[in-house]
Parts: sequence; C-alpha cells; structure tokens
Amino acid sequence: MLEMTADLFRPGQIGVLEVKNRLVRSATAERMADDEGRPTPRLLAMYRELARGGVGLVITGHLYVHPGGKCHPEMTGIYSDELTSALAQLADAVHHEGGRVVAQINHGGMQCSRETVSETIAPSAIAADFLPQPAREITPAEIQEAIAAYAQAARRARQAGFDGVQLHGAHGYLISQFLSPFVNRRTDEWGGDLEGRMRFLRAVCRAVREQVGPDYPMLIKLGLMDGIHRTRAASCGLRVAGGLTLDEGVQVTAALESMGLDAVEISGGIGGGRNLNSPSGIRTASDEAFFLPWAQRARPATRLPIILVGGFRSRAVMEDVLAAGDADFISLSRPLICEPDLPRRLQEGQAKSACTSSNRCWPKGQGEGIACRCVDRAT
Repeated sequence: MLEMTADLFRPGQIGVLEVKNRLVRSATAERMADDEGRPTPRLLAMYRELARGGVGLVITGHLYVHPGGKCHPEMTGIYSDELTSALAQLADAVHHEGGRVVAQINHGGMQCSRETVSETIAPSAIAADFLPQPAREITPAEIQEAIAAYAQAARRARQAGFDGVQLHGAHGYLISQFLSPFVNRRTDEWGGDLEGRMRFLRAVCRAVREQVGPDYPMLIKLGLMDGIHRTRAASCGLRVAGGLTLDEGVQVTAALESMGLDAVEISGGIGGGRNLNSPSGIRTASDEAFFLPWAQRARPATRLPIILVGGFRSRAVMEDVLAAGDADFISLSRPLICEPDLPRRLQEGQAKSACTSSNRCWPKGQGEGIACRCVDRAT
C-alpha cells in the first residue's frame, strides 16, 4: 500500500509543467465574480485553501472568453485585458502556497443563460428542452471571432501568470457543440464528417499556440461522448442519429497531439446527458471512476497524459487506476468542495473523501457561491 500511495503523490509532467503529485482539482464553476467577471476575495481565498490543501494542480472554474459566451451570472471572465491584473491575483494566490494553476477558458455557445446573454449561438440553429433558449446558427465571421477570443484569452492567462490553459471541450459548450453531430449539422467546412466537425477545435488550438508560444502548457477537457441518443434527438425535432459517440471521441483523442495539446482530461455529457458527469449517490468503490472504461478506450489512442475525472472518492481506487496505467492524473471536483485539504488527508492516511455526492454544491441564489451543503456528509 505504501508503494501505491507513493505513486499518487509522486510528481507528474504535463508538457514543461511539473506537478508535485497526481491529484488535480477539476474545473468547477464557483460563481464568485462580480458583474464584469472580476474574481471576488472569496474566490482568492478558495484557491489559496485548495493549494494549501495539497492538490498538485488547480484548474480554475471556466472563464468566459467573450461577452457573448458568458454561461451564467457570477462567472469569472478573461475576455478583456482590463481583467488581467485581477486574474493575476488568482494565480499568485495558488503560487504563494506552492501550487500550480491552469486557467480553463470557455465559450458557452448555446448553453448561456437568459440572465447573461440576450441571444445564444451554436454551430447550427437548435432548440432543445434542456437549453435556456433557442440558439441561432453562428456565422462564419462569428466563428473567426470566437477563435480569436480563445486565443486572446490564452494570451491573458499567460500574462496573468497562470501555468497553462485548458480548453473546455466538454459538457455541451461551444467546442463540444462543434464536435457533436447532435448540434453541428452544418454543410460547410465547419461541419459534416468528424474531420469537418474537428476543424473548429484545430483552429482554436492553432490560434492559441500562436499567442502563447510552443512550450506553454495547453490542455483540453474533452467530452468523449454526448450521451444523446437517437430517441432524444428525435424528441427535440432533430433529424440526426444522436450525439458524439465513444468511437468518435476516441478518434478526437487520437488527433489531439497533432493539434499541439499537452494533456487531455476525459469527461462526457451534453445538455440532457449531464447526468453522465455528475451522478449522485456515489457510496461504494464500484460507483467510482465511472469514466474509467472510456479512459481505457482512449489510452491506446494517445501518448498524451490522461487526466481522469468521474466520481473518485477512495484512495485505493485512485491508486489502482494509476497503477494500471489507465490514467496519469486523478481529477476531483465535488470532493474538493467538501474537503479542500483532501490531498493532505489522503497522504496522511485517510482512506476516502467525506463527500456523499448529494449534488447540493451549486448555489440557489446570488452571492452564495459554490459550497458543500450536504447535511449527511460522511465523517
């Protein structure tokens, strides 16, 4: 057991970035920013606490790259140079505690709320029961604008002192919308077969690289499968076979290294399939690591480090996954909301997170922020 524990707490490498252990804080929307997207003191304190708690790498909650891509109120922004100094405080907070931090950059596309944008866009016009409002088809000029917005956001992340950027390519946001045949029904060069649907991601990666240089760590959170099936597509009035399949997701994974990416975090789910990435009631080891079969499919397809998220709670399960070589890093979300110092606790011998996966983390109102609200949390 001591040898396996050492694997969990030995350093890892993501591009040129050395991470002190194999535990990653997966991006979690904190809802701790002002109306312009500036982080509040509460968010700085949260990041300090996470770094102090021993996690090897903090990935920020998603930062919106364009005003038209703001997903929800109180979302942190990276769309303007005026925000760079405030964002630098986040990076400094983590570095001061000896941690490393990567900025996750995102455009919400069709999944922006009515409270934040008056009109949503998607690769193709779409109206579905899980969307805040119908989305219109993005124009070719707006596609180029969005690509440039990702690139400028990455430039700001580097200037602010973040140790890298992570593109959000999962959970039905704009990059995953382009990958998904459920959403992307375009007949121009931005749609069609999988290679056409990957064109937007390739263009974003190329534009980001031009801004940050060849060695700056660039990661992606990738949804390997949408979880949208033929019957669900039909119920939304769409004449498509369904969403991105696992076979296609593995093909995307195989192409990531050629796009200049340095690591892939595996996730899944889009819109109505979000239950894929946040199921409740994880109580036993058999409930954990629910994306592990996907990682096992993706592993032979890429030489990139795999960061695996998905219901990890027990130290033994984390160690088994690393020991088998199915993933290189373990990514945690809700357990670190419950116990920001969980990495230190695990290293000191705690066997399992106290998180009960009741999905009560998300705030119900303004000013609350994300927090553990489980009255039945484990002891």
